[in-house]
Amino acid sequence: MLVLDTHVLLWWVSGSGALSAAANKAIKNTLSKAGEIIISSISAWEISMLIKKERLVLSMDAESWLDEVRQIDGVRFVPVDNEIGIKSTTLPGEFHKDPADRMIVATARKLAASLVTADKKMINYEHVKTIW
Repeated sequence: MLVLDTHVLLWWVSGSGALSAAANKAIKNTLSKAGEIIISSISAWEISMLIKKERLVLSMDAESWLDEVRQIDGVRFVPVDNEIGIKSTTLPGEFHKDPADRMIVATARKLAASLVTADKKMINYEHVKTIW
């Protein structure tokens, strides 16, 4: 099981060459072993906000794009439930204040899953296992 950060989801689905070799391999290995790729529902919010701010352009509206992603075998969206919401505010150690990043990290911690991210702040956070 892997949790994907929002930018990794976008890069992976688009086939971008921006994924590191380790990230690409981890995703492929997870799916080939019938594992799950977990996406926090906060990523849907982030993607929608990026589109609204004109920082992201997709070939379709956000809802349709996310529905397409949901249909990929092995992909599962996990809602931000009460536990994740609370855990995001009580992360151990020092972590930056971005609420979406906090919820993605809390999701990975709740599921005891590795987080695939290129975000240096997440990579340097010692309380979640990351792959990049």
